[in-house]
Amino acid sequence: MAGKRSKTGAPRNWRDRFIAALGETSNISAAADAAQISLSWVYKTRREDAEFARRWFEALCEGYDNLEMQLLEHLRNGEAAGSKDAKRKFDTAGALRCLTAHREAVAREKGRRTLAGEVTTIAAINAKIDALRAQRKAGDRAIAKARAEARKAAKAPKTGSEKTEDRDGAK
Repeated sequence: MAGKRSKTGAPRNWRDRFIAALGETSNISAAADAAQISLSWVYKTRREDAEFARRWFEALCEGYDNLEMQLLEHLRNGEAAGSKDAKRKFDTAGALRCLTAHREAVAREKGRRTLAGEVTTIAAINAKIDALRAQRKAGDRAIAKARAEARKAAKAPKTGSEKTEDRDGAK
C-alpha cells in the first residue's frame, strides 16, 4: 500500500493521483491507496461528479489498453526461465480474465469517445459550411450591387466629355 487511506477529509489533488494510478493499474483499490483515499469516498465521488466519472472510465480504458499491450508483449516474448530481473511472474490467466470481464465497459467507453469525436467533427464541418454559405451570400450581394450600379450608370445621361470619349475612343 502506497500510504494509509484517509477516512476523513481528502488529501490535496487526490482525484488526479487516483486517475493517474487507475490508468496505470486498472485497479480501483490500488488507485485509492495511491491517492490515500477510501474506496467508499472514491465511489461516492464518482456517483456525484459526472466529470470525475468520465475521467474514471477514460483511465480504466487506458489501463486496460496498457494491460492488453503487456499481455501481448508477454505472449510474444515470454518470460526467461529463472529470470532474476522480473519483479514478479506475469499472470497471463489473470490478465485474460480481467480483460474479458471488462471488455463491455471498455468497448462502451471507446464507443462514447468515438461518438464524441464524430459529433465534434460534424459540428466543425457544419460551422465551415455555414461560413461558406455566408461568404457566398455576401458575394452574391456584392455582385448584385455592382450590377445595379452598372445598370444605373448605363441608364444615366452622358455628359459632353463622355460623348467625345465614346466617339474618339479613349481620352
